Amino acid sequence: MMTWRKAIENQFEIHKDSWKNVVSIAPEDGKWLDYLFDDDETVPQGEAFTVWTKTRIYFPVFSDNQEYCDSISRDPDNKPTRHVG
Repeated sequence: MMTWRKAIENQFEIHKDSWKNVVSIAPEDGKWLDYLFDDDETVPQGEAFTVWTKTRIYFPVFSDNQEYCDSISRDPDNKPTRHVG
């Protein structure tokens, strides 16, 4: 089982980011962050979301029956984005 909070924080750690850097979050209420869902399922279970920090944009991905969080830079960085989903 997984929560988006845990998945987002895993990405934060990779990119040296944190909740302190969050500029905006959707849905705004944030209740969805702690809902448990099965991240190894045949259809997406987690809530759709977007989290903007000062340096990155975080979003849900569903690929090969796995649901997880990924992110891209907010600023041009000359790095191509791989196929998602």
